[in-house]
Amino acid sequence: MRKYLKFIILCLLAALVLVWFVRNLDWAEASAAVRRADWRLIAVAVVVIWLTYLIRAFRWRALLKPLAPRASLREVFAATTVGFSAIFLAGRAGEVVRPAFLPLRDPEVRPGAAFVTIAVERIYDIVAVVVLFSANLLMLRAPGIDAGSYARIREAGLILLVGALVGVAALVWFRSHAGAVTRWLNDRLAKLPGVVNRAGRVVTGLFEQLARTLGVLTDARELLVTVGWTVTLWAAITLANMLVLRAFGFPLGVSETVFVLGWSLVGSLVPTPGGGAGTYHAATAYGLTAYLGVAESEAKAATIVLHLVVFGSSLFFGLYYFLRSGVGLARLRELAAPAGPVNDGMNDEIAIPAEGEKRIVGELPRAARA
Repeated sequence: MRKYLKFIILCLLAALVLVWFVRNLDWAEASAAVRRADWRLIAVAVVVIWLTYLIRAFRWRALLKPLAPRASLREVFAATTVGFSAIFLAGRAGEVVRPAFLPLRDPEVRPGAAFVTIAVERIYDIVAVVVLFSANLLMLRAPGIDAGSYARIREAGLILLVGALVGVAALVWFRSHAGAVTRWLNDRLAKLPGVVNRAGRVVTGLFEQLARTLGVLTDARELLVTVGWTVTLWAAITLANMLVLRAFGFPLGVSETVFVLGWSLVGSLVPTPGGGAGTYHAATAYGLTAYLGVAESEAKAATIVLHLVVFGSSLFFGLYYFLRSGVGLARLRELAAPAGPVNDGMNDEIAIPAEGEKRIVGELPRAARA
């Protein structure tokens, strides 16, 4: 009941912010801006967004390699598009669908491995965004920013950059000392009651998988591969955003696009359905109007289209793979529920689906087909 109540509240929040977003919108000017837009550039932007899902799939498979070396790129891509479709439809609550959906498609991937690697992927993206946005703040020259604001922006950029470097250093330290940390925790857990002990060993088991996945930070080749995919991913995301903004005639370069992208990302952090609907629109339009001098109606029209391109493009593949998988909405609701431990010991996993659910309906596992 609480889950549904939270979803309803987030829907209401999105609706309220959207009403505020359009309250003074000149619909005639906004419609004219949409008609004037170069839809060829917008179509290219959609293709670039589709490409980002493939890039994410390559990176996710690279992160899965220590835990699931035979993971299928096709199944990883399918889970990626279904997961991002869930985020577009249900908000951040849909993030759990991607790692939970993959083990249903690919029996080579255990649920714990999927969830842990998604956590590492999130770390990569957070560091990439912070580094990209903070470095850009040091170089940005926008017409709506005065000299005093520039100094504060540079200071904020330096703080964010140092924070990202400290975070990476902490992860490298954890990777090097994970064995000692888990042994210390297991020694303490052995003295606790059975239920607490079993729950604690689930956590230490996930720590061990996290440490194995973080091996990419200490292996030069694997680090180069995953960082390369991350750089390629965010370059493609930036390109897609710039194509949409230029389709509306805004003469924005890479630096200005990254600045707007930063506002968009902040707005999308609010877990409203529709991929941060409402808050994404308000934050993006504010960045365009307050700092880059774009007219309000044109900025809001571009923001609406940009949101649909960035978040809605996943539906093309996501709905196809979801309908083909045979997984019903009831099963997806189960996937979205908090997972619990199923086994004792160091090999504890997040709740594992029944064996019959680990394959696409009507298909045999890849091992059997071989």
